[in-house]
Amino acid sequence: MIDRVVDSLGRTVAWLNLGMVGVTCVVVVLRYAFDTGAIFLQESVVYMHGAAFLCGLAYALQHDAHVRVDLLYSRMPAMRKATVNLVGHVLLLMPLCATIVIVSWPYAAESWAVLERSPEVAGIPAVFLLKTLIPVSALLLLLQAASLAFGEALTLWRGRRG
Repeated sequence: MIDRVVDSLGRTVAWLNLGMVGVTCVVVVLRYAFDTGAIFLQESVVYMHGAAFLCGLAYALQHDAHVRVDLLYSRMPAMRKATVNLVGHVLLLMPLCATIVIVSWPYAAESWAVLERSPEVAGIPAVFLLKTLIPVSALLLLLQAASLAFGEALTLWRGRRG
């Protein structure tokens, strides 16, 4: 179920990249052709970028699209790769994600408490939503890492059995 949710979310937020291109083009045309600014539109690009990046982290992990230092890993047999992945997920990634959730939760909660708005008058009045994506993305990444770690553990267990 985790894999399906992460995959669907990743495919959905990927469309925000196209939205960013479109809105950026509109902002540029407004600025240079009509000599007017559009703060709301400019901020929406930041929101789309933040959402695409933060919600795409777990998707990138799921599809092995993250950056990997691949000096030795590519030459390893499948069982050793599974061991490296399992250790990496359980000992490095999952504790990091848990820490990010714990540290960022009060940050987002404080923003919700005051319904934090943009400092710009014409800006987006929902900074609290953007800040909420920090713990949410870390939680999604934690769940995806747990799902992958379970799969790697299953691979190792099956491999050792026969």
